[in-house]
Amino acid sequence: MANILITGSSRGIGAAIFSALKGHTLVGQSTQGGGDAVAADFSHPDQVNALWWEAIGRLGGRIDVLINNAGIFEATPIEQGDEDWLAGWERTMQVNLTASAALCRLAVLHFRETGGGRIVNVSSRAAYRGDSPRHWHYAASKAGMIGITKTIARGYAAENILAFAVCPGFTMTGMAEDYVASRGGDKLLADIPLGRVASAEEVAETVRWLAVDAPASATGAVIDVNGASYVR
Repeated sequence: MANILITGSSRGIGAAIFSALKGHTLVGQSTQGGGDAVAADFSHPDQVNALWWEAIGRLGGRIDVLINNAGIFEATPIEQGDEDWLAGWERTMQVNLTASAALCRLAVLHFRETGGGRIVNVSSRAAYRGDSPRHWHYAASKAGMIGITKTIARGYAAENILAFAVCPGFTMTGMAEDYVASRGGDKLLADIPLGRVASAEEVAETVRWLAVDAPASATGAVIDVNGASYVR
């Protein structure tokens, strides 16, 4: 049984991941907190470190697996004023990428002391395919997560510190449902050879496997869960 910290655990993919890992000792994170989740707003950098140390306390001083799932998907069209556009870019990068990087750093330092551990970063198809013209920053943040994952895998495998990433396409969460509708619904689905978007449970099962069952030699792997809408 592993001690696992899961960010963005209150809804959608994160809630499905939390459910898939029941049986392990879990601490979640959400902006509001409550239940098994620690309150932490990743737009405030100081709350990222506070989350880690609160989770360490709740988990008896040891974390075995970090799952970075928290993220935002907010439009920032180029037609916005300079200050608003930059603010939107920086907020997305802080929440989606910098907060994840900060937690990865803390995890690597911790795993060095405890004999190893695993990191699973939930990225996106957008890391490779790009996203809409209103979401440059989202695609960039998710590409950054892939870079972090591969760097950690290459840099720390000899210390039994393993890193993996998952790249979902459209996933049926509340956020995705709104976006699918805004992009034309059936027309968008026609771009997915499987004929449907992924379920949160499908993504969660992939994360679960990487977090606890994947062989060590798979470190650095990126798994796509997108119905073949983008293949590499």
